[in-house]
Amino acid sequence: MGNTIFSKIIDKEIPADIVYESDAVLAFRDINPQAPVHILIIPKIEIPTVREIKGEEHSQLLGEMYDAANSIAKDEGISEDGFRLVFNCDDHGGQEVYHIHMHLLGGRQMNWPPG
Repeated sequence: MGNTIFSKIIDKEIPADIVYESDAVLAFRDINPQAPVHILIIPKIEIPTVREIKGEEHSQLLGEMYDAANSIAKDEGISEDGFRLVFNCDDHGGQEVYHIHMHLLGGRQMNWPPG
């Protein structure tokens, strides 16, 4: 595993408020939430950016991330009102940790454009 903060969370070297875990995916509360519910959903394998996602190789993994998002949204009580899922890519896209991660945001009205 690499040296990102997410790798350290996966390896349980750094504590996190984990809300979901499977063999392939881990989800935990963001330490700087931008909504009442702000959870990061990450694969347990390190893929630096969305540009490195390979269709056939990673399609099942991405499906598991979306399944996790739906499950967590239901558990958090935001599935009925709606929520937002976001992937950021590189500096201009707002990516800070180079290990792909999906933001699950909800619990309030999301605005557009996001900023």
